[in-house]
Amino acid sequence: MALSKVQRKYRIRKRIRKVSSGTAERPRLSVFRSNSEIYAQVINDENGTTLLAVSSRDKDLAKAKGSKTEIANLVGKAIAEKAKKAGIDKVAFDRGGNLYHGRVKSLAEGAREAGLEF
Repeated sequence: MALSKVQRKYRIRKRIRKVSSGTAERPRLSVFRSNSEIYAQVINDENGTTLLAVSSRDKDLAKAKGSKTEIANLVGKAIAEKAKKAGIDKVAFDRGGNLYHGRVKSLAEGAREAGLEF
């Protein structure tokens, strides 16, 4: 029997999390994409703490005009700038079960443009 879209995404998410985890030297950049918004967090899995978080609902980004893909790019740039200020240069990218396409890809490219390595 075929998997539903939600079951498939959950299975992919579990497979990704088995392999990648965030450390103090290389935290995990986790992406969550809803139908209308996109969220990014930098997480240290050893301590179980969220170091940074940025979303398209933040005050400065909520005013931005453009498509959802363009806003995702701005979120990527914002998370990279916050990470640079916190002294984080390298992260492990966690796409959260989403395909590396569209808004997730745009967020990753924005983070890379702003100087984050993964």
